[in-house]
Amino acid sequence: MEMRSRLADDLPAQAVGGETPGGVPQLATVAELAHSFEEADNKPVDLKGYAAEDWFTLGLFWLMTVLVFLQFFTRYVMNDSLAWTEELATYCLIGVVFIGAAMCVRKSRHIQVDLIYRYLPHAPARVLSTLVDIGRTAFLGYAGWLVWHYILVVGDEPMTTIEWNKSWIYYLVLAGFALMCLRSCQVTWQNWTQGFSILERPEAFEASDD
Repeated sequence: MEMRSRLADDLPAQAVGGETPGGVPQLATVAELAHSFEEADNKPVDLKGYAAEDWFTLGLFWLMTVLVFLQFFTRYVMNDSLAWTEELATYCLIGVVFIGAAMCVRKSRHIQVDLIYRYLPHAPARVLSTLVDIGRTAFLGYAGWLVWHYILVVGDEPMTTIEWNKSWIYYLVLAGFALMCLRSCQVTWQNWTQGFSILERPEAFEASDD
């Protein structure tokens, strides 16, 4: 940070172009830019916005990274590939997708189309948004029910390269759908109590991305 301060003092007050919300050009000096970097460095780390599924997904992601590295190292450096690393990395990716999807449901960050809500009055938009919330929750619950029945049919199937049961992977998918359904219920209730959803007022949810 000291180097940035010295750089800001030594450099001339060069102007960097910008624009205000009203469209009027605004100039920022190098010193102001350096000061903004210092403020960013001093900003405390806030981990309150992360839930259990976020940390679990992060752990699975790093486990997958280690497995992929082992696969690369043993195949191209040792010339003696560990076949089980590729299969386990694939299963880790499945967990990352389905458990991580619960995080996207909680933060309302799945792909959605909100064009029609820009032209609807408040009452019809509120009704349509509520139907979307109910339909999403019902779909996730039904998908979890299907996965459960799938486990009952093929849950004893062994893995290809390791004498482990594939049911553990299917239970990860089931946990993902169950967690998504739970988070969807929470989002539905939150949207109902506050009177709008991200479909109706996407600008109100932009702060959660910071």
